[in-house]
Amino acid sequence: MRVLLLGPNGQLGHDIRSAHEEAGEPFELLPLARDRLDVSVSGAVERVLDEFAFDALVNCTSYHKTDEVEDNATLAFAVNAHAVHAMARACAAKRARFFHVSTDYVFGGDVTRAQPLREEDPPSPVNVYGASKAMGETLARRTCEDAVILRVSSLFGVAGPSGKSENFVDTIIRLGQEKEVLRVVDDQVMSPTTAVDVARLVLRMLMDGCAPDLYHVVNTGSASWFEFAREIVRRAGIHTTVAPCTSAEYPTRAVRPRYSVLDNGKVSAAFGPMPPWQDALERYLSTKANVTSQIVPTVSSKKTRLITFADRYFLMTTDQAPPSEIAEWLRDPLFAAYVLKHRLR
Repeated sequence: MRVLLLGPNGQLGHDIRSAHEEAGEPFELLPLARDRLDVSVSGAVERVLDEFAFDALVNCTSYHKTDEVEDNATLAFAVNAHAVHAMARACAAKRARFFHVSTDYVFGGDVTRAQPLREEDPPSPVNVYGASKAMGETLARRTCEDAVILRVSSLFGVAGPSGKSENFVDTIIRLGQEKEVLRVVDDQVMSPTTAVDVARLVLRMLMDGCAPDLYHVVNTGSASWFEFAREIVRRAGIHTTVAPCTSAEYPTRAVRPRYSVLDNGKVSAAFGPMPPWQDALERYLSTKANVTSQIVPTVSSKKTRLITFADRYFLMTTDQAPPSEIAEWLRDPLFAAYVLKHRLR
C-alpha cells in the first residue's frame, strides 16, 4: 500500500510519520510538504497528485490561524475547501481512500449545547475557519465515496502547529515562567487531544480498514481552556496561579465556540477507548521531560552545554556554560519547566 501524506511537518503530520516508523513502516508513506505541493495555489493539487500512483491520501493541511482567517476568507476557502475538493476528485479518479482531517470548530452555533457533539449533529460554525472546514467536509464526502473525515480538537504535539510558534501547552508553560498570574477563558469548553493518539489511530485505520464516514477522533473527556491550563501548570510543576476569565474579558478577532466537545463513542467502539486527555497531557509532558533528562544530567555543574532540546537543541560538553547561554536555554518553556520541576540550578 502506498500512502501520500500532505502536511507532513505539522503536529499531526509529524506524529503520523513517527507512528509509521514506530510500527515498522508497514506500508510505503510518501510525505509531500509544501515545497512539493502548495495547496493554496490554484490547480496545484490536480497537477501534482496526477503524477503519483497511490492507494490512500491523508490530508493534514489546513489554514488554521483562526483570528487571521477572519480577514482572509478567500485563502481559507481555497485551502480548507476547494483544495480538499480537488484532493477528493483525485482520490475518486484513482479509486484511492481519502482521509481528511477536520475540526471541532465546525460546531459552535448551538449556544445552549451542553452534551458532547456526535457525528450526526449538524455543523453550525461561528467563524470563517469553521465555515471553510465545514465546506471542505461536505465537498470531500460528496466527491469521493471512500472518504474518511476525522474531526479533531485542540491538538497538541511535539512538532508544534504549522505556522505557529507553539501549541497551547507550550504557551501556558512559557507564560507560567514569566507571569505570577495567568488569566485563561473558562467559558469555552472543548476536547484537549494529543496528536500522537490521533496519529496512531490513523495508522490503524489505514492498516485495518474502516468504513467511509465521519469520525470524532479526540481524547476522552472535556475541559475549559482554564481547566486545561490549570492542569498543565500543575503537572509541569510550575509555581504560578491560573485564574478564570470570560471570553468577553479576552476578546479575539474570531468568535470561538462556547461548547465544542466531541463525542468519540463511534471511533472508540470500532478501535477501542481513546485515552483521557489528562493521560494524554501527562504522556506529552513526560516525553519532553524524558528527552531533557537524558541529555541534561545536571545544569548546576555547567559542564553540560545544551545546544538543542526537544527536537530543537543538541548536546555538547564544555568546561563552562556562560550565564547568557543558560538564559537562552530557559527561554524554551519545556526546558524551563523541567528545570523548575527537578530543581536544577
